[in-house]
Amino acid sequence: MKTTTLLTIILCSMGLFLKSCSTIPPGAVAVRSFDKEKYLGKWYEIARFDFRFEKDLNNTTAFYQLREDGLIDVTNRGYNYVKKEWKEANGKAKFVGDPTVAMLKVSFFGPFYGGYNVIALDDEYKYALIAGSSLEYLWILAREKTIPEEIKTAYVKKAQEIGFDTDKLIWVEHD
Repeated sequence: MKTTTLLTIILCSMGLFLKSCSTIPPGAVAVRSFDKEKYLGKWYEIARFDFRFEKDLNNTTAFYQLREDGLIDVTNRGYNYVKKEWKEANGKAKFVGDPTVAMLKVSFFGPFYGGYNVIALDDEYKYALIAGSSLEYLWILAREKTIPEEIKTAYVKKAQEIGFDTDKLIWVEHD
């Protein structure tokens, strides 16, 4: 009996561990034929699900730069309108597998990584829909501070079809 209980605990723990290692929500598919060179540079955050690291931030941007070791430097920046100060976080990103599939892991804290999945991207690399590792993380990014209504509508619809609660989106203000 004790062996069966121990085995059950081990199997459940392994299942939870593997699930926590998943980097993309069920139903989401990362963009294929992804060109990391075209994706590098500055992106403006158009919308996001709020979470503690971006709480009270506007004018938020992400800057991606290729490192010599093949990883990608990530610099997220935003203005905290409550504290009246700029906030910046630096991290690194790496591909989960094939670098032509837009499925990455990002770390801002040592060995801890979170999913970063480009699930929609226009041909000119001007607009992107990003999913985290679960339905709790979603971003819409653009190369400019605004996004055309038809892109916004298409990305929100795609997110809803996957299962994201898009009513939780915060639309970011930019000066």
